[in-house]
Amino acid sequence: MPLVYACIAPHGGEIVPALAGDKLALFAPTRRGMRELARRVKATRPETIVVATPHNLRLPKHIGVVIAQNSSGTVTEGRREIRLQAKSDVEFGNALIARAERAGLPVVGANYGTLEGPLSNLAMDWGTLIPLWFFLRGTSPRSKILIVTPSRGIPLRQNFDFGTCVAEEAEGTEKRVAFVASSDQAHAHMKEGPYGFSPRAKDYDEAVVKAIKQNRLASLMDLKGELVAEAKPDSLWQMTTLAGALSVVPMKGELLSYQVPTYYGMLCASFARSA
Repeated sequence: MPLVYACIAPHGGEIVPALAGDKLALFAPTRRGMRELARRVKATRPETIVVATPHNLRLPKHIGVVIAQNSSGTVTEGRREIRLQAKSDVEFGNALIARAERAGLPVVGANYGTLEGPLSNLAMDWGTLIPLWFFLRGTSPRSKILIVTPSRGIPLRQNFDFGTCVAEEAEGTEKRVAFVASSDQAHAHMKEGPYGFSPRAKDYDEAVVKAIKQNRLASLMDLKGELVAEAKPDSLWQMTTLAGALSVVPMKGELLSYQVPTYYGMLCASFARSA
C-alpha cells in the first residue's frame, strides 16, 4: 500500500483544550486546523503514522528511529496534564533503518529498557504527543506509530534523502502509512519571548507559507543559514524530510491555518496524494 497522507502539524500544548487554560480562544485558529488535519488523517485509515519530531532523541550528526515496542508520555501546562501511549511499528522501523543504511545515511535505531515487551518503552515527547492527541484518539483500531528524529547536525540534503527512504519503504509495504512533520515555525516573533525578537522570524514563516502554497516544499532547503539562525524555527529539518518523501510520492499541499498566537508561528498544512 502507498504513503497515503502527509501533513505539517504544530505541537504547542495550548492547542489541546485540556491544556489551554485562559488561552483557549487565543489558539482557536490552530486548533481548528488541527481538528481538520485529524479528520483527514483518520479518513485515510493509516495503519502506521510516522512522526518526525525535533524534541525526541537528540543524536549528534545522526537521524534517530525509535524501535522500542511502546512509547508513552505526558505533557503538562501548569497543573493541567494529558497522557498518551502507543505501540510502535518496529517492523517498519527496522526496514527503514536498513534502507537508510544502504543509502549511506547516518541513521541510528534506539530502544529502551528491554528488547521487547511492555518495558520496551521510550518516552513520547511533546512534539509527538500533541499531534497524536488529535490523530489517534477516538480511532479503533488505533494506528501504530514510528518516531523519527531528523538531525540539525547533518546537511539538509541527508534529511531530505531520509524522507525519500521513508516514502520508498512505505510504497513497498502492505501497510497504509501517513507522515507527520511535527513543526512549530519561527520562535523569534516577540521581544518578550524566550528567544527574543528578530524581523527574520516573519521572513522565515512567509517563506514556509509560500513554499506550501506553491507546492515547492523542497525550496526551503535554499534558505540562507543566517535567516534560519535568526528566526529560530524547529521546523526546517522535519519539513525537509517531508519534502524528500514528496519527491517520491507527489502530493498537493494545502495551507489550513497559520497564526502567531505568542512568540512562535504555528501552521497546519495538508498533503493529499495526487490523482
